[in-house]
Amino acid sequence: MKSIFCLISLIILSSCSKNSVDNKNCKFLLDLGVNLNINLSLPQYSQLPFAGNSVYIENIGNAGIIVASTGADFFAWDASDPNHTPSACSALVPSGLNATCGCDDGNEYSLVTGQPLGSNNLPCGLKNYRVEKNGNNLLIFN
Repeated sequence: MKSIFCLISLIILSSCSKNSVDNKNCKFLLDLGVNLNINLSLPQYSQLPFAGNSVYIENIGNAGIIVASTGADFFAWDASDPNHTPSACSALVPSGLNATCGCDDGNEYSLVTGQPLGSNNLPCGLKNYRVEKNGNNLLIFN
């Protein structure tokens, strides 16, 4: 019985240490407080209720926020590429349910999962924010 407990403890400890090694590469973005209310009735957000659309909102988060809609759910992501030091080109440009970095490497991310797309094998996914829908409003926060 003790050997089973030791084996389980060893597995848990080794899996925890691996995650901390992976996360040390993902420290380009600041942990900024976000609290934003979006009224979906406003013209600039009128496409969000429809599946496959996304909207960029500037002056919040590290390089703005991208809000994406699958039709059933809404997702909010920081618009700064987490695999770059913040710069003029590292802001993501949304297109449907994907976003691309403006730098030469053209890192691309899914706006549904936040994970990198393509074969670049990037270590960091997008920084997400919580989204709650209340009537015709979206509350985005962390």
